[in-house]
Amino acid sequence: MSAERTTGGFRASAGFTDRWEHVDVDISGGVATVTFTRPDKLNALTFDVYADLRDLLTELPHRGDAKVVVIAGQGKGFCSGGDVEEIIGVLQELPAKQLLEFTRMTGAVVRALRECPLPVIASINGVAAGAGSVIALACDFRLLATSAKFAFLFTKVGLAGADMGSAYLLPRLVGLGRATELLMLGDTVRAEQADRIGLATRVVDDAELPATTTALARRLADGPAFAYSATKVLLSRELDMDLPGALELEATTQALLMTSDDHREFYRAWQQGRNPQWTGA
Repeated sequence: MSAERTTGGFRASAGFTDRWEHVDVDISGGVATVTFTRPDKLNALTFDVYADLRDLLTELPHRGDAKVVVIAGQGKGFCSGGDVEEIIGVLQELPAKQLLEFTRMTGAVVRALRECPLPVIASINGVAAGAGSVIALACDFRLLATSAKFAFLFTKVGLAGADMGSAYLLPRLVGLGRATELLMLGDTVRAEQADRIGLATRVVDDAELPATTTALARRLADGPAFAYSATKVLLSRELDMDLPGALELEATTQALLMTSDDHREFYRAWQQGRNPQWTGA
C-alpha cells in the first residue's frame, strides 16, 4: 500500500486539487477554511462558485489533512446568494433541461454539506441571504456576529421558498410554523432573533467572531474526530428513520467505535489520571 493511500484514504490515481479557482481554501492544523472571495458583491455566488463548492466538499474528506471545515466570507457579508447578473440574468435564457441541471447542482452543494463526514462551521459576518442562507443552514454549526442576518429571499424573486433543501432542513431546526413564516415571507432575521429561534449556534460581537470560530474549529480538530464524524452521520441518517431502525444503527455504530483507538485512549487516560490525546482514529 502506498504512503499516499495510507495517509489520504482510498482513492484513484488522480491527484487532489492544488488550487481552487473561485473560492479560497486554506488547510492548516486539521482545519480547512473555505472563504468566499467576492467582497465587492457581498460574496454573491456564480455558477463556478457553486461547482467549486460542490466538488471541494466532496474531495475534502478524502484528503486526510482536514478534520473540520470552516466556511466564511470576505468583507462585510457571508454570502448574499446567487449573483443577479451572472446567474439570474443568464437563467432567463436557458431551456428547461439546463435549468434543471443548475438547480440540481445547487442542491448537490447542500447534499455535499450534509453528507460530508467532517463537522462544518459557518462563520457568518453580515448577510446570509438566498442561497447563502441555505448554505449556512446546511452547516453543522452557525456562529453569528451581532451584525449577521438571514434572509430566505426566494419568494421575493418569484420562486418557491422551498429551494436547495430549505423546506427539509429549516423545519427540523426551528419548527414548521417558524419555517413557514421565514420561507414564505422572506423577511430578514437578525442575529438576536436567529439565536432566539434556534437558527444560531452562538452569537458574538463582530470583533469576536474570528476568534470564536478558530476556537470551535480547534476544539473539533483536536478532539475525537472519528466520534464527531459518526455523530454527524447518525444525526443526518436518523432524521427520517423510525425508532427501531435508529436504535439498531446507533448500536452498530457504537460497537464499531468501541474498537477505536480514541476509545482505548480514553480508558488509558482515565486509568492514568490524565487528559486523552485524541488521534481521530
